[in-house]
Amino acid sequence: MRWCTQRRTRAVCVLLACVSVVLHFFLAALTLSIYQTPCDLHTNNIRPPAGTNLTAKGGNNAMRQMGLSQKLQRTKPFPLSPAAKPNPTKLEDLFRHPLYNQQSLPFYEDDRLLQVKPKVKDDLESSQQWMSDSEEGYDAAHWNSSSQSHPPWLRFHLGISRWQLYDHKDPNLRQLEEQLAFSRIVSAVQKTGGTQLKLLMSFPNYGQALFKPMKQERNEETNHNLYYFSDFERHNAEIAAYHLDRILGFRRIPPVVGRLIDMVKEIKDITTDRKLARTFFTSPVGNTCFYGQCSYYCSTEHAVCGRPHVLEASLAVMLPDLSLAPRRSWRSPWRRSYSRSKLAQWENNAKYCESVKKSPPYSQGTRLVDLIDMAILDFLMSNMDRHHYETFEKFGNNTFLLHLDNGRAFGRHSKDEPSILAPLVQCCRIRRSTLLKLQLLALPQYRLSDVMRASLSRDPLTSIAPLLSEQHLTALDRRLVTVLKKLRRCQEQYNDSVIYNDIPVIYPCTL
Repeated sequence: MRWCTQRRTRAVCVLLACVSVVLHFFLAALTLSIYQTPCDLHTNNIRPPAGTNLTAKGGNNAMRQMGLSQKLQRTKPFPLSPAAKPNPTKLEDLFRHPLYNQQSLPFYEDDRLLQVKPKVKDDLESSQQWMSDSEEGYDAAHWNSSSQSHPPWLRFHLGISRWQLYDHKDPNLRQLEEQLAFSRIVSAVQKTGGTQLKLLMSFPNYGQALFKPMKQERNEETNHNLYYFSDFERHNAEIAAYHLDRILGFRRIPPVVGRLIDMVKEIKDITTDRKLARTFFTSPVGNTCFYGQCSYYCSTEHAVCGRPHVLEASLAVMLPDLSLAPRRSWRSPWRRSYSRSKLAQWENNAKYCESVKKSPPYSQGTRLVDLIDMAILDFLMSNMDRHHYETFEKFGNNTFLLHLDNGRAFGRHSKDEPSILAPLVQCCRIRRSTLLKLQLLALPQYRLSDVMRASLSRDPLTSIAPLLSEQHLTALDRRLVTVLKKLRRCQEQYNDSVIYNDIPVIYPCTL
């Protein structure tokens, strides 16, 4: 009896040992298969410009960008759920809608910001063509009156008009975005002014861009205990603001593109700004950091650090130099007090708009409805930091407003700030074209969050992670409903006087 029991025990032990060996082999095979599975990277819609010589000196910058993107992808996975994947046709369908293809206003020579000077003497080639010797790092320039000879940034400058920064059908827009995303950086110096770190980047074709670094994770909300004037500027907010402005049909924000920057090769090693260079250091974990010089957030406590030397940033194309196209800065009537204890005048007076409407330049023209357009844009992206706005001096008061400095937008998705809509609520006035586009973006087939997701998917940084979290995209839809509700109340109170007819009345407005 004892012999039979021992035999059974030995058989059970042998069986368990065999099962254990099989399980170990199975786990080893599974682990190897996982490590050998290639990463499924999101495809960038912005590609290196056609004809780029990837073997020339500096010409491999586009390939370097892709390599940096893959490195960060492995360190920061941010998967998209199937329901949240962008549908590019949404954006294409929107821009094919008749509202985005209206006949433009009559265009005269004075409506163009800059013009190419005509040649003075036919027999002098120098009057036809501008040439420069190639400086260190820069390309030799041979530009003439033909737009084909101009780099993308110059075509953008020459395309600015009285009514908008660019036409949404302009093929040069894509080339300009490619330049910002892939062109080699030959110079990086600090831009003076402002409360936070900004750099001025230069490209071989003499184009320039404003650099703003990543300071906050994309899925991170602004601290609720911070005042609006204490918030950080976000690189992805600058990018998203450009896309939202374009979707709304305003086209008043200069093109902005996300990019991965090698902090050593593309800033530290090439900068001629000694003050900037002195602020570089290596963090305790080996990351390259710098902090520059500015009013508030430039210190070792607020340093910008790479991973270990790669940094996400936004690059916005620079507007024409002030010596060529002076701009005027206007204090917003609905400017906040920027105080922890005081309220602005408009916050205590519900009829504040009555006095605004009687004072120039809001007493005539489109300035008031332009300001309300800007308030709607700011409310949708939760930007409370709009104290001033700018216009081009050449066009006087009869022109659009520039929507610059949007880095403090998209800070909170869980809270809406109704006070941003004060100009709309107190004045009850809106362009017909703006209202119709807002109504269009509230329809299921043109839902604002879907179109925004599709537009943002074109940016190179989307290969690492979505530029806006799903919570921020959902907040856009929620805030759009709020804007339409406010307009419905205005129309119930003031009827058709709410609408400023900037397009034919063949498009009815019903709220």
